[in-house]
Amino acid sequence: MNSEQNNEKANNKSAVKLAVMALLMFGFAFALVPLYDVFCDITGINGKTSNEAAQEINQVDFSRTVTVEFIAYTRPGMNWSFKPEIKRITVHPGETKTISYMAENRSLWDAVGQAVPSVSPGLAAQYLNKIECFCFNRQPLAAGARAELPLVFYVDPNIPDDINTMTLAYTLFDAKKEPKSATQ
Repeated sequence: MNSEQNNEKANNKSAVKLAVMALLMFGFAFALVPLYDVFCDITGINGKTSNEAAQEINQVDFSRTVTVEFIAYTRPGMNWSFKPEIKRITVHPGETKTISYMAENRSLWDAVGQAVPSVSPGLAAQYLNKIECFCFNRQPLAAGARAELPLVFYVDPNIPDDINTMTLAYTLFDAKKEPKSATQ
């Protein structure tokens, strides 16, 4: 019996160790997202743009140009058409430009959309300044309605010389849908 008791103790000890490891891994995974956000905010490599309007500047660098590409995505299940009016524009750093995205609610009911921007390469995000952007607010659209959504922006003149092209991508989410709680 002594051997059986030793085996049982060893099994119990292993089970406790495995349970503690599982809890530690869960805790690490849970903390990873906020830690990643902090790391990306500090280093500026996350591709996220500011959610606040920038101030217009008057300093334009006519000695160089930067190409800005525009992309739009709509989350699955959202019956909207969403696209930029132009796919690419060349700007001088510091030059204010206005473009528009077109949105259409193709569903049979009113809906509210929220666009979330990202910039690639990630380092370029800190040099793209939005003076006016539809992404600052939710966009309500009646069933079958269309809207022109303006974007007024400039590229910071201090953008590094090795960044000649940046891509601004918006993903449109259904802002009315609430996440399901764990009890549902």
